[in-house]
Amino acid sequence: MRVKKIESMTKGWFIGDFEPAAFKTQDFEVSWRIHPKGEHWETHYHKEATEINLLIKGSMTIQNQHLTSGDIFILDPEEIADPVFLEDCEVLCIKTPSVPDDKYIVK
Repeated sequence: MRVKKIESMTKGWFIGDFEPAAFKTQDFEVSWRIHPKGEHWETHYHKEATEINLLIKGSMTIQNQHLTSGDIFILDPEEIADPVFLEDCEVLCIKTPSVPDDKYIVK
């Protein structure tokens, strides 16, 4: 058995084709993260990956849609991610495939 700490991972990402990773794979990426209320995220998109998110706790908006705990939102390649965290949010994110550097900032 191997044991890793989420604190030793980068921004909550713990499965994927990157370092450090608790489990390395090119098939998908997994992140668990708490986003504080008001945390700023640059508007971005992915060219290759589909992103599947579960909002475990909190409320937020993305693409002008209000989301609350239990909502699942899926962003296909080229779709814009522009999250606004209205409360502290706990988010589980899965991206497939795992493609390092597949994040493009919208200026």
